[in-house]
Amino acid sequence: MDSSPLLEEEHPGQSCPQSPSCLPLQTNTGIRKNLEQEVIHYSFQSSFFDIFVLAFFRFSGLLLGYAVLRLQHWWVIAITTLVSSAFLIVKVILSELLSKGAFGYLLPIVSFVLAWLETWFLDFKVLPQEAEEERWYLAAQAAVARGPLLFSGALSEGQFYSPPESFAGSDSESDEEVAGKKSFSAQEREYIRQGKEATAVVDQILAQEENWKLERRNEYGDTVYTIEVPFHGKTFILKTFLPCPAELVYQEVILQPERMVLWNKTVTACQILQRVEDNTLVSYDVSSGAAGGVVSPRDFVNVRRIERRRDRYLSSGIATTHCSKPPTHKYVRGENGPGGFIVLKSASNPRVCTFVWILNTDLKGRLPRYLIHQSLGATMFEFAFYLRQRVGELGARA
Repeated sequence: MDSSPLLEEEHPGQSCPQSPSCLPLQTNTGIRKNLEQEVIHYSFQSSFFDIFVLAFFRFSGLLLGYAVLRLQHWWVIAITTLVSSAFLIVKVILSELLSKGAFGYLLPIVSFVLAWLETWFLDFKVLPQEAEEERWYLAAQAAVARGPLLFSGALSEGQFYSPPESFAGSDSESDEEVAGKKSFSAQEREYIRQGKEATAVVDQILAQEENWKLERRNEYGDTVYTIEVPFHGKTFILKTFLPCPAELVYQEVILQPERMVLWNKTVTACQILQRVEDNTLVSYDVSSGAAGGVVSPRDFVNVRRIERRRDRYLSSGIATTHCSKPPTHKYVRGENGPGGFIVLKSASNPRVCTFVWILNTDLKGRLPRYLIHQSLGATMFEFAFYLRQRVGELGARA
């Protein structure tokens, strides 16, 4: 007759001490006695104290390197992670921790995971963000030193605009004369001011093409550049050649943004919330997800200013607010810096043009910067593909 069940019933607290499923945590001795055993009578094979010392070493090293010495390199976290990982692996192999119950399993695992989480967070979040903020600060300092040269916002005498809905407007009609014909509210005047400021920044970005940094190029000849804009940070620029008249792109992209969802799969919604005056409007846009769904859809509220000039068509924009579209829980509300669409006419061939998209955006959310930058470049190439496809369809119908 098997008596083990009876023994387990008589002594339930002493059963299966060596069973893998029974991992008791020894807490029946006093704290002082445990400390003496762990510290004074330290043994590499049986003590947990060295793992806590290892954590203190890692904490002290990171604090010294990044808080006291203000280093901006990954070698400090690399050393602490290497030492921690090597020590924990040797400890698990040579010691008797795994026979100490649940705590013997849990402590080395948690220590190992924490060390690598620290590495990931510092290398992919903290250091890139600090480097980016330092670049922004230096760019802002440079802008303060030579602000009038970079952002005067003045247009040359040869530049002009007329209302986009009418091609017969007066070339000499100024904004002040237009404003005098209509009484604008304070909010409408703010929209007009924001549109003019965005246009001034876009003009300056276009004027500094020699400072654009090439990032990517695809098989169609589309190129993505970047430039650091003072007070606004990293700005992406798509430049592509299109075998169609500039007026066609002007109509499809700038004058009819609501129809863009019919052919541009990078956006799922575009709505005109308010037309302030002939050159200024407020729009609501929803972007598709990016990076295989890692970047979820975002919505944006932008003020846009449209201008027609002798050598180009221009639609500049920047983030704003509108009472009809407050932020919702459905989308993460992104925020666009100065940017827009520019269609450059060809002086030698009216049947071709150059399209430029300037994009400065903050997608919000807790996303790694490298992922955001990669997704923005891919989105710009995708947009260029759909635009080329669209003008090809329209050209075939003509």
